[in-house]
Amino acid sequence: MDEDIEKPQGLALEWIEGDMPYSTTFGDHFYCRSDGRAECGHVFLAGNGLPDRWQNGEPFRIGELGFGTGLNFCETFRQWRDAGSPCPLHFTSFELFPMDSATIDKALSRWPEIEAEHRALVAAWPDRREGLIRIDFDDRLRLDVVVGDAGANLGESDSLFDAWYLDGFAPSRNPAMWSAELMQAVHDHTAPGGTFATYAAAGFVRRNLQAAGFAVERPPGFAGKREMLKGRRA
Repeated sequence: MDEDIEKPQGLALEWIEGDMPYSTTFGDHFYCRSDGRAECGHVFLAGNGLPDRWQNGEPFRIGELGFGTGLNFCETFRQWRDAGSPCPLHFTSFELFPMDSATIDKALSRWPEIEAEHRALVAAWPDRREGLIRIDFDDRLRLDVVVGDAGANLGESDSLFDAWYLDGFAPSRNPAMWSAELMQAVHDHTAPGGTFATYAAAGFVRRNLQAAGFAVERPPGFAGKREMLKGRRA
């Protein structure tokens, strides 16, 4: 790792192909090796019916498990802006090990499509990364990153989210991020008619989401992956 980039506390990183972060703590990549940005669009945005759901002008809240490099936020920011969406957007992510700005900058540098969003995120990212990180990009776009244990912090939240991005490390690598208790908390913090999407398709993840109360579908995954999961709260 470059000596001028600080490691997130408690999370060991290596770099693959120069600019792709790999967690040696969890033994997993932060995003799809073929094209993480395209995967985000296929799984998280399209899986939640976005950007179409942004056209009614009503405030929209996205919840995310696992902020990581901020890739999902930046791609969402880009699509929201490109769609000329009339709705205010509030993006809240729950992250145990927030990266420093230099690591985020390096990890997102491979995608010129999100350069403007990536630069805006890095410029506003604080040196002190604990508690609540809140960034207002303008009067219609807010990012909150809640630092700490996702289950505990979500349990204390009174927010209801219109869409969820479930993007923890792979279920086999980090099963706590996909536990029945956390999936129940996600369901309980989903607005009526709200949705979720995830690249994960493990059987226990699907069963935990169904047990929590979601109607779950298994559409084709990204880049030839057989399945992903998406669903809706009744």
